[in-house]
Amino acid sequence: MRRLAAALAVLVLSAGSAILTVEPAHAYGNAFFHTQSSGNRGVEVLAMQHLLAHHGHAVPATGVFDSATVAAVRAFQTAGALGVDGIAGPKTWAALAPTVRAGDSGEAVKALQVELNAKRRLNLPVSGRFDAATTTAVRGFQEHAGISVDGIAGPATWKNLVWHHDYPDFGQGLCDQDPDGNGTAANWGTGAAVAQLEQAAKTFTASGRGKVPLGDFGFEHGGAIPGHSSHRVGLDVDLWPIRTDGAQCGGGRITWRSSTYDRAATRDLVKAIRAAAPGHVKLIFFNDPTLIDEGLTTSYANHDNHLHVRYCEAVHPNSLYVC
Repeated sequence: MRRLAAALAVLVLSAGSAILTVEPAHAYGNAFFHTQSSGNRGVEVLAMQHLLAHHGHAVPATGVFDSATVAAVRAFQTAGALGVDGIAGPKTWAALAPTVRAGDSGEAVKALQVELNAKRRLNLPVSGRFDAATTTAVRGFQEHAGISVDGIAGPATWKNLVWHHDYPDFGQGLCDQDPDGNGTAANWGTGAAVAQLEQAAKTFTASGRGKVPLGDFGFEHGGAIPGHSSHRVGLDVDLWPIRTDGAQCGGGRITWRSSTYDRAATRDLVKAIRAAAPGHVKLIFFNDPTLIDEGLTTSYANHDNHLHVRYCEAVHPNSLYVC
């Protein structure tokens, strides 16, 4: 009897463990609306611009938080008796995002479709029509997030979509390098961080000195990455320095001391990173003493062979990421 009871206990424990491994990860337990403000760019800004149009404050849907977007946010905040600061924080986001469902149409549905495309790597037509494909995509996201699956985009769905990380477009001047063995799984970042990096890479690549090598960014739902003490919230990204032969994508990793290190090109990359996200680059760790003296990078141990870019937001739960 004792042996039977022990065996049953093991079976129950094993079954419980198995159940835990197949349940949704509920990675969104701490989901929040990423604050967007002047200088940001990306899918969150684009979705917000569509939502502003839904509420009668139309601006060009560029995905760039420019002066016109600041003015539109301020107008929306004024009309809604919200704090008027031109910054899209959690309260403004919650007021902007309406519940939409099958059969609805308009700018709010476009906002939903661009978010679903970015966060689930889909290719929904941004038609503004809440059709069968959009319903299926919403249900798929809800199941993925471990929230109620009803195909209706309500407050919980909006918040989890905006919080969910984005994946870079490697056609935008980036190449994928994985020195720490974390593979493509560690390529995710916040919508703003991804778009700001893409813009910097596009600008740099246009100079004809090769692509920008992307190391580790973050996991799809955040969390610790092996080999890193940060990279947990989708706002830290590692990039490799540029080589004189332009072979930084596949030519081997170098340090700022290497004979093939191109300081001038790396300097231009740093400047492109800062220009693509004005006011939203917290720091860039890289130990080239010349770039440090120029105020472009900051010294930090073990950062001889890569640039660690930390993006920031106007408001963030972690003070390390507040601009």
